[in-house]
Amino acid sequence: MKTVKYFLKEWGFFTLFLSLFFLSWIFVWVNVKVEGHSMDPTLQDGQRLFVLKVTPIDRFDIVVAKEGDKSIVKRVIGMPGDTISYNNDQLTINGKEVKEDYLQTYQTAFKQDKLQATYAYNSFFQQLASQASAFTTDSSGSPNFTVKVPENQYYLLGDDRLVSKDSRAVGTFSRQQIVGEVSFRFWPFSAIGKVK
Repeated sequence: MKTVKYFLKEWGFFTLFLSLFFLSWIFVWVNVKVEGHSMDPTLQDGQRLFVLKVTPIDRFDIVVAKEGDKSIVKRVIGMPGDTISYNNDQLTINGKEVKEDYLQTYQTAFKQDKLQATYAYNSFFQQLASQASAFTTDSSGSPNFTVKVPENQYYLLGDDRLVSKDSRAVGTFSRQQIVGEVSFRFWPFSAIGKVK
């Protein structure tokens, strides 16, 4: 009995903390690593993120979703039932034009030199960009396309549209496939902070 009291006195708070930490890790949050360049420049390859599992999913949230046996990081563009259209990089949702400010850096670079300087690290990306007629095209390369998002499904796109494999290629995602919303970047320390 003395041993139990001693343990609780000495280790009780620490044990409680660890228990709560692991329970929250199972039910509330998870951490993921960004792999690849599909969310450049918003999120970069190798960065580590906290993802909240228990939050509603809204338009333009950055989320982690399951595609087969891997986790991908993308942005929610289409909500269930939406009609999404792109016309030479202009997004229209349910008949209303919408600005995508988070694409401004790469869209500007695309207009300047088709991202050749930005993609200097990857000749394949340079080739894709040089052949593209717009920054956002469908899977066949057309800059004009419309998608009707089914009920209970979400249309997810990467911010680096030219190199992202997303709903344009693999289709929409159910709510069950979406792990949660990216809320915080904790690595590298130079980029630590809330993800907008």
